[in-house]
Amino acid sequence: MASSHTKSILYAFCLCLSAALAVGMSKVAAAEPTPIDIDMPLRKVSDHVYYVQGMAGIATDNKGFISNAAAIVTDDGIAVVDALGSPSLAKRFIDEIRTVSDAPIKTVIVTHYHADHIYGLQVFEDLGARIIAPGGFQDYLDSPAAEERLEERRFSLDPWVNEDTRLVSPDVVITEQTEIGLGDVTLDIRYLGPAHSDGDLAVLVSPDNVLISGDIIFEGRVPFTGSADTKRWLTVLESLDDTGIDALIPGHGPAASEPAEAVSRTLDYLKYTREQMSAAVAEMVPFAEAYEAADWSRFQKLPAFDAAHRRNAYGIYLSLEQEMLGE
Repeated sequence: MASSHTKSILYAFCLCLSAALAVGMSKVAAAEPTPIDIDMPLRKVSDHVYYVQGMAGIATDNKGFISNAAAIVTDDGIAVVDALGSPSLAKRFIDEIRTVSDAPIKTVIVTHYHADHIYGLQVFEDLGARIIAPGGFQDYLDSPAAEERLEERRFSLDPWVNEDTRLVSPDVVITEQTEIGLGDVTLDIRYLGPAHSDGDLAVLVSPDNVLISGDIIFEGRVPFTGSADTKRWLTVLESLDDTGIDALIPGHGPAASEPAEAVSRTLDYLKYTREQMSAAVAEMVPFAEAYEAADWSRFQKLPAFDAAHRRNAYGIYLSLEQEMLGE
């Protein structure tokens, strides 16, 4: 029979264990994404492909829901392309997917590492999904900007981005064209290199003939160029083979049933803005003067023009100065 001293030790141990379990459970509960009340209809594009469409705006508009994400649904599992701009949005997206399929989410393909496409990754990682990303992702994750941006979003998108939100590295890195089979679908992952970001890719879904482009295409709004290599971005768009593609899901904006037209609109914006800023740089005209002198009327009615265009033009102006210097 146990002594009173032994009983006291066992009792104390049980109390400590219960407390530890309670703390652990509270941490698990705290890590659950904060519920988000937002309109996110799941739109069907083809037999296997669905997507949700963010609102045209800056990063913190619409509770951070400003980018697109897609789901390829098969009987053998689901692949997701991009993870949205917060864990809360990712969870909301999964709830929408569950209205059409209970199949496991096996893979998440990240078209590029920008905040509005990756902050939801942890929700899919916690489900056991394999994360696939393009080479170049590490340039973003290793930069001070990655942590700085996360800290800013913990403030500007609180409570949906918070102290539990973490940056997720991929399990697989793509640096060349790669095909993945999933049920009766083939995912043709096309590595595009640095263009809109440090590393971009697009996904062609067959036999549906749907191209999921990421942010190399912005449809129905002004693109965001940031620190993009717009010269190479133009090269990627000019060489993009849209033959046989029935629909295109861009990184931002509605799906396009005329992919060639969607490509040409982004191409036109980049080319025209570069031409205006290139002439100014060549003549050593200060940016403000060049910007005011240029005719931007063809883009002024597009969503996000006021929020993004001047910054885009300035970033392109600076990059053209570097190009001219051979840097």
